[in-house]
Amino acid sequence: MTATATDFLITNARDATSATSASTPHLDPEFPATARERRVYAGAMIAGAHTILYAHDAEAARAFFRDVLELDAVDAGRGWLIFELPPGELACHPTSDPVGGVTELYLMCPDVEATRAELEGRGAEFVAPITDAGWGRLTRLSVPGFGELGLYEPRHPSPLAEFG
Repeated sequence: MTATATDFLITNARDATSATSASTPHLDPEFPATARERRVYAGAMIAGAHTILYAHDAEAARAFFRDVLELDAVDAGRGWLIFELPPGELACHPTSDPVGGVTELYLMCPDVEATRAELEGRGAEFVAPITDAGWGRLTRLSVPGFGELGLYEPRHPSPLAEFG
């Protein structure tokens, strides 16, 4: 993440947390900041997202998601597991890279310290300490056969009821 993107996130998280009930922590009232405020649209065109992790050892990565994170899955055939994910959010961050096109996946939790301790008890290995980025407290964990994923406790407004 570039310094510009980090500055943007910290500034907006600070603005959002200092907002009063009379003001909104977001720019456009047509796009509410929390799930409690958002509108429900019948027949939404986009009903979900399919996230793909390209792993050098897909079996090891699948075992991690099944056994350590305990995600529910369906077998699409011949042991090809497709995991159910909790609700998510999508953010578009600025970058100084003219090419762009970088994607990151962070798993969200309400308490990063408690979640980290529980996952370590199940055998997960963390590759970064918990840090405070202003917009959230984050760390990174190793997924066998894949690489690293972020884990964070958001401190910014969220469209998800669990975090809003």
